[in-house]
Amino acid sequence: MCKKLMLLVLLSYTLAVQAAPQDAAVTTQDDELTSVVLKFASSPRLRSSIALIYDEQGQSPLYTKNGDTVAPIASITKLMTAMVVLDAQLPLEEEISISAQDMDMLKGTRSRMRPGMKLTRGELLRLALMSSENRAAAALARTYPGGTRAAVAMMNDKAGELGMKDTRFLDPTGLNSGNVSTAQDLVKMVRAAQCYDLIRKFTTTSSHTVGLGGRHPMRFSNTNPLVKNASWNIGVSKTGYISEAGRCLVMQAKINQRPVVIVLLDSWGAHSRVGDANRIKKLMESAYARAHGTRRS
Repeated sequence: MCKKLMLLVLLSYTLAVQAAPQDAAVTTQDDELTSVVLKFASSPRLRSSIALIYDEQGQSPLYTKNGDTVAPIASITKLMTAMVVLDAQLPLEEEISISAQDMDMLKGTRSRMRPGMKLTRGELLRLALMSSENRAAAALARTYPGGTRAAVAMMNDKAGELGMKDTRFLDPTGLNSGNVSTAQDLVKMVRAAQCYDLIRKFTTTSSHTVGLGGRHPMRFSNTNPLVKNASWNIGVSKTGYISEAGRCLVMQAKINQRPVVIVLLDSWGAHSRVGDANRIKKLMESAYARAHGTRRS
C-alpha cells in the first residue's frame, strides 16, 4: 500500500510541478482554489524565504515561492531518518544506550539525554520526531544495520526512490548544513511520511514523559506549538533549525477539510514559520468562506 502511494506521490507531483509556473500562484478550474490563489496573489508576501502550499486533493501546488531553490533543511531531515529506521523493521522495544558518539560535535548543541541513558528504539524515534532530539536521531542511525554510514546511504537511496532529485543527506540529525533539499522535494517526503502510522502519531504528539529507571522522569514537548492548537488538524509535522537553514516547518494538514502540504524554509524570525502557517490557514479559510458565500447568493 505504501509503495503504491509513494509511486502515486511521485507521479502526481511531478506532473503538477511540470505544468505549474514557478514563484507564482497556480491557477485552477476549482472555484474555491481559484479564490485561494487570488487571495495569495494579492496578500502580503510570506516571511519565509521559501514556501510551497500543495493541494493534495487537486494534486497541484496552490502557491510556490522559490520552490525549486536548494537549501539546508536542518531537522526536517529526521523525517527521512525515521522512515528508513521503520523500513528496516528493527525491534522498537529494543533498549539502546545513548553513547558519547551521539553527542553533537559539529554545532555543540546540548541535550538532556546523557551518555549511558537507556531508552527503547521506539522512545528514541518518538523524541527525534516530536522534540527533535539530536542524540535520539544519532542513536537511531548508529544502531541501524551497518551503522550511521549505512543509514545515511539508505536515506539518500530512499530520496532517489521518491524522486527527490535535488535532495542530499550527509547526517541523520540535520545538524550538517550539507543536508539540502527543495520545497518541491519536501512535499514528496512529507506525503511519503504519511504512510507511517508512528510518524503521524509521534510528530503530532504534544508532549511525552520518559521514565528513566531510578532517575527522575523527563518531560519533552513538541517543537511545533501548532499541534497543541485545537483549530489545526495536523497529520504530519516537523520543525527544523540551524543558522544556515533558518527556521523551517513542514506539515500535512486539513484546512476546511481540504488536505494540504505546507513547506516553509529559511524563516529567520523566531515566530515567523508559525506565523506564516497561521496566515496560510486564515487566508484559505477566508477564501473558502467567500467562495461558498458566492454560491449561496
